[in-house]
Amino acid sequence: MPVTVTCGCSKTFSLKDEYSGRVVKCPGCGGSVRVRATSPATTPALTPESDADPIFGRDVFLLRQQALRINERYNVTDEGGRPILFVERPAHFFRTLLATVGAILAAGLWVTALTSFADALGRGPVANIFGILGVVGMFVVFVVALMKLTKKRHVSFYTSEDKQVRVLEVLQDQKLHFITATFTIFGADGTVLGQFRKNYLFNLIRRKWDVLDPYGKVVWVAREDSIILSLIRRVVPFMGLLRTNFIFQRAGSDSVLGEFRRRMTILDRYVLDLSADRARTFDRRIAVALGVMLDTGERR
Repeated sequence: MPVTVTCGCSKTFSLKDEYSGRVVKCPGCGGSVRVRATSPATTPALTPESDADPIFGRDVFLLRQQALRINERYNVTDEGGRPILFVERPAHFFRTLLATVGAILAAGLWVTALTSFADALGRGPVANIFGILGVVGMFVVFVVALMKLTKKRHVSFYTSEDKQVRVLEVLQDQKLHFITATFTIFGADGTVLGQFRKNYLFNLIRRKWDVLDPYGKVVWVAREDSIILSLIRRVVPFMGLLRTNFIFQRAGSDSVLGEFRRRMTILDRYVLDLSADRARTFDRRIAVALGVMLDTGERR
């Protein structure tokens, strides 16, 4: 039974009854609108922790990255192959290309200006100082210009490829990150669910992601499944091309309550398995978001 929705911009449109109770994007103004349930008496209250939730009320999720796409796109299905989520992380290809060109031009102008000034001064200590400032400043100007011109690459999770209903969003906190990268997770209603944190120095030994709660406390850790294999991948040529699996553990615990495995296929196919977490302590929304980040965030 279709549901009629009216936005604050006076735009009226219809959706399927399955969208009842969710937040959708208005096709007119692009704003968020909550779809009212058609029958509160018969429509159950669905939460990500509830087994009744048609999307997150499960322990196994299958992820497939779409090939030959500029934007990174994923289809998430249940064990039977039925689609339950569509994920997109825009690449902003042309914006990034223009930003890179602009940053190179800005850095070039900086060097040209300082070099010309140094030449005008002639030879000597002062000219040498300006020459050093030119080289150092070139890098600084390039980084600053690139940060100003590029866009953050957020990750959005929808119920289908029409992108009408967004149920999750992972926002990139910094445009550029050198040692630590952080991402904030938001629910369908805009509530902060937590944060992902990755330290690139750990990647030199063993890949690791921290999952923080909304208060900044580390509650879960995702790391490469084997310290031995991770070291082999770093030191043996071409071993880094082999598939990398991750395990999920509570912070401070050695018990494995989840796995993110890459299937033995040419294309990117993954299995997110939380069957060991029988008490459902790991919020499935965060787990699915983490699975996507373990692929796109690691540039695999």
